[in-house]
Amino acid sequence: MKKLSSEWKYLLIFTGSVLGLIVILGVIAPARLNSDPVPTTWNAGEAGAKAAWLLLGDLGYKEVRWEYPDAQLTGVDAAHATLVLAEPSPSIAALMQKQRQRPFESFLRRGGRIVATGEVAALLLPDAKVAISEPFDDVLCNTTPEGPSPLARAGSLRMQVPVRWSGHDPAVRVAQRCGSAAAVVVYPVAKGEVIWWASATPLTNSGLRQDGNLRLLLASVGGRNRTIYFDEYLHGFSGNPWTAARGTPLKGILAQLGCVAVLLLFSFSRPSGPRRALVQPPRTSPLEFVESMGSLYSGARASSVAVGAARRGLTDFLMHEGGVPRETLRSGPQATAAAVRARFGIDATAIAEDLEAAQQAEYDQLRPREALALVRRLNAHRVRLTETLRNPRRYKGKA
Repeated sequence: MKKLSSEWKYLLIFTGSVLGLIVILGVIAPARLNSDPVPTTWNAGEAGAKAAWLLLGDLGYKEVRWEYPDAQLTGVDAAHATLVLAEPSPSIAALMQKQRQRPFESFLRRGGRIVATGEVAALLLPDAKVAISEPFDDVLCNTTPEGPSPLARAGSLRMQVPVRWSGHDPAVRVAQRCGSAAAVVVYPVAKGEVIWWASATPLTNSGLRQDGNLRLLLASVGGRNRTIYFDEYLHGFSGNPWTAARGTPLKGILAQLGCVAVLLLFSFSRPSGPRRALVQPPRTSPLEFVESMGSLYSGARASSVAVGAARRGLTDFLMHEGGVPRETLRSGPQATAAAVRARFGIDATAIAEDLEAAQQAEYDQLRPREALALVRRLNAHRVRLTETLRNPRRYKGKA
């Protein structure tokens, strides 16, 4: 029987330990606490709205989970639609936008109805004014109906009233009060209507058990001829396949698979991968090539070749980068200097002198030091002109 290598033994031990840990945690881990406070139609906890979603569907209402940006509400038949904003939680950037109310106001002006709950939802509504209840109390309040509206005929409610309606617009009708605080109000906006609750308690899974809360929900959403849109986009849901994985340990599973993949890579890639011989450096390096060429030019006393190369580099730059015509360059150093002065706005006297010296070097035998100094000056002119093109204000007027 073939013995397992130490790497395979380590891999099997690690895999068995991970699987055993998963099984142990699955058996002894406590049940997930009912701590999700967001009233979404996916939340089956006490603060969720899944019961309202299922109940309205059983009663024959048309329901839609709205998981798209609010700007797309323009494609909704607003005259036969009710939008539910149950304690929305938009981003800070969305709340800071000046036009954050525009899609909802447009929806209302086309005859839509919005059922909004809480303080944040009021920030998305036109003409909404709310304030913190005084004294602040998060316990359930038995409200008092006020007026003849269907919202008041729902009877007394049991709901939290952390905020109250603080506006005094005569068009706003108060339907329920908690003491002196307005807890449920309704007011028109063009062809539409806004119904605001102080909290989402009446439509939550725990609050829907109260008869008054159920009647308030049915009176708020309207008749069965209306489609009810539960806004889940402002709760962080979006219309993509990853939404279904929300709340699952998918990230942890992917992280563990990534760790196993890295372990396998480091365990088997090194001994199993291709082995290559070391790269042999070339016998000649670039520096040796430069020294060889320098010795060749020095032995041939061809300093004029280096000067000519530097001169051609400068004239090619003036023609291709500086926009100096070829005919001007052929006319001589003085014409070239005049063109440089007009093009770059600098004193080009030194350029003319060095170009004349470079032309003369084709006929005179320059000493190596003189040729080196001339080549450096020609290269310096090209560098200075390049910087002038990049920052004309800094070098304007300089030689």
